[in-house]
Amino acid sequence: MDDMADTISEALPRDFEALRALILDRRESLPKRIAQVAAYALDNPDEIAFGTAASIATSAGVQPSTLIRFAQHLGYDGFTSLQQVFRERLRERTTSYEERLTVVRGNDDGTSNRRIVDGFLAAASKSIDVMNRNLDDETLDRAIDLLNGAETIYVLARRRSYPVASYIAYALGKLGVRSQLIESASGLSPEIISFATPKDAVIAISFSPYASATVEETRLLSANGVPVVAITDSAFSPLAQFATVWFEVAEADFGGFRSLAATMALAMGLTVGVAELRRGRKGRKSGGSRG
Repeated sequence: MDDMADTISEALPRDFEALRALILDRRESLPKRIAQVAAYALDNPDEIAFGTAASIATSAGVQPSTLIRFAQHLGYDGFTSLQQVFRERLRERTTSYEERLTVVRGNDDGTSNRRIVDGFLAAASKSIDVMNRNLDDETLDRAIDLLNGAETIYVLARRRSYPVASYIAYALGKLGVRSQLIESASGLSPEIISFATPKDAVIAISFSPYASATVEETRLLSANGVPVVAITDSAFSPLAQFATVWFEVAEADFGGFRSLAATMALAMGLTVGVAELRRGRKGRKSGGSRG
């Protein structure tokens, strides 16, 4: 019996990414209230790390006993043991960039620069390989059809995801597709968002820990009837609940620096896919007028 307990203990996730993967793997079978806690935990990992059982239960809208059942459902002996995983994630996340660089370089001397590049290439390759295996063709077709029908494509992202949004807006402009990047140095993002209608569409991008501004603006756009294509990292992501169509992208990291390779590849596919559809539409119209 003790050996079995030791085996179960060793199999428990001891880092946040492994825990997240376990929750996502079991998401379809979780009871309603436990699924509610799971969604809250992945959306608000800092609150889980810092809060008390009472405060977390209040914020999640459940009884404190549900937190214990959630932890035990995943194999932990109690909520405190589960909470340690979230606290460890916080310690890892708050490491300085100087500390990350130390991890990246390790003890390598003469070939450290090549080793660093190789590490990032390996992370990018892993990310793209996972995307290649998991990308659903039907979801991709639905997203491109939705964007193709939009009068204006709004693009929304913050922080680490912003380079992807910037590329999408740049590429759409070059391809002759009307778009609007939701950003403003003068603080006019709310006004830009107010122009969007159900005849438009938005591409929203955010990964854990989710940018609160991106989540709130996506919620507002969705509430106003604007179709949302979301690129995020979890079925429990706040973006997924507002999305008409959403993609799950799991990016690998090297030394704490996370790749954007798969996300950028998906962004390129969506952008060029829309442009190709619109070119075909224009070709049919031109052919009809000549006839």
